[in-house]
Amino acid sequence: MLVYVRVVAALCLWGIAVGSGPGMVVAQSAATTLEAKTTKSKLRTSGVPTSFFVNPGWQADRFPEHAVCYLPPEKIASICEQSLNGKGKPITSYEKPADGSLRIVGTGHSFMAPGYKTLPEIVRAAGFLQPPMLTHTGGGITGSARYKWEQENGIFEFDGNPKPLLLSSIAGAKWDAMMWGPYYNDKPEYYSCWMEFCLTYNPEMKFYLSDAWPQLDQLDAIPRSEDELTAELAAQMHQSKRSTYAPLIETLNKRYGNRVYVLPTSQALVLAVEHYHRGELPGVKGLHKSIGQQDRSLWRDKLGHLGNGMESLEGYVFYATLYGRSPELIPENVFKQDETTYPSLELDKMFRKIAWNAAITDPLSGVIDHNKNGIADDRE
Repeated sequence: MLVYVRVVAALCLWGIAVGSGPGMVVAQSAATTLEAKTTKSKLRTSGVPTSFFVNPGWQADRFPEHAVCYLPPEKIASICEQSLNGKGKPITSYEKPADGSLRIVGTGHSFMAPGYKTLPEIVRAAGFLQPPMLTHTGGGITGSARYKWEQENGIFEFDGNPKPLLLSSIAGAKWDAMMWGPYYNDKPEYYSCWMEFCLTYNPEMKFYLSDAWPQLDQLDAIPRSEDELTAELAAQMHQSKRSTYAPLIETLNKRYGNRVYVLPTSQALVLAVEHYHRGELPGVKGLHKSIGQQDRSLWRDKLGHLGNGMESLEGYVFYATLYGRSPELIPENVFKQDETTYPSLELDKMFRKIAWNAAITDPLSGVIDHNKNGIADDRE
């Protein structure tokens, strides 16, 4: 708790908005107006540019020499401390948990927020004493792996103004895993830079990339009714996304020895659509609020954010993949639900089932459960 308070106080001095929650230390960068730098912008149904300016320095063999990543740990910590104006510790550090809990760092945008918010409660209910996650997030492109690397290193758009919130702790402490949210036009180098830095100081780290979920802007035409948003169409949209992210993950695994996994949130939403069409999501009134106008829907807007009440589904997917355990094995009523709440306890049970099925059926998750006991074969 002391670490969290110190980090919050320091981040306020940076002019950075801080999001809080149990089990999480979060620095959320203020959104930056990118329209002026957007070139040949293609606006999809959501109005989000999918083509944008990327500094040509990313194509060079090496980042600028003043990049923070090239400095020794003590210098990185010093730069972080200067950014904090001497208030707060520049390094977040935890002892290795004895119960198998994970020490996690991560970047991400609003699509990662539901999972980041609910994962700590889920892990705690499962009996793990996981230390608070250290995440550096932002809205939209400002939470992407590429953007955060530039910001932390003080290069390109952030030239000479580094804020190494994660880099300082990665270099100065021990961590087990890093998580990312995806973004349009991602390239392997936007992730390999993080991986190489992490593996320099934590050689056993594993890495997890969420593939978000199917979005309407993948379609040539928006469905006129929810009847058109079939399970088959959702599966096709998922496969389209997979054709983008599978090669990226495969490239990174070839380079770094099979240590990158998908957080199968997209697969989970496909399964959720199937269950909805079978009438197996109690309390859910629609698929997509922007089409059917129902508040209790799987998606809530054209961009594709999860509907209200769906947050724990992403948290369960994170838990199932990171810990290799079915959320169905958790004995506790994690979110204190009953038949009067939304989600209800029955819907929560379905979320747990969907999350585990997504993890064990997605070949990129790394979760294999041959004996079907709800625990990944390599975690028993």
